[in-house]
Amino acid sequence: MKGEADMIDQVIKFSNGMVMCFDEKGEQVAEYQGRYEKVKDKILAEASQSTRFFRAVWRESIDEIPREEW
Repeated sequence: MKGEADMIDQVIKFSNGMVMCFDEKGEQVAEYQGRYEKVKDKILAEASQSTRFFRAVWRESIDEIPREEW
């Protein structure tokens, strides 16, 4: 059985401060979504080394960034 950290595959922080999180199947993971300030610490604590981090502007751009910049 996989742990919670294995579930986090991709995390996107939008310019408006909202965060979306997806598992390895591409499905949203609600417990890691919401305002950046509220979910950041939980995500960083539970994400695996293979988790990919992104920043985005809704309907304009999305860029992969290093974990340290997220």
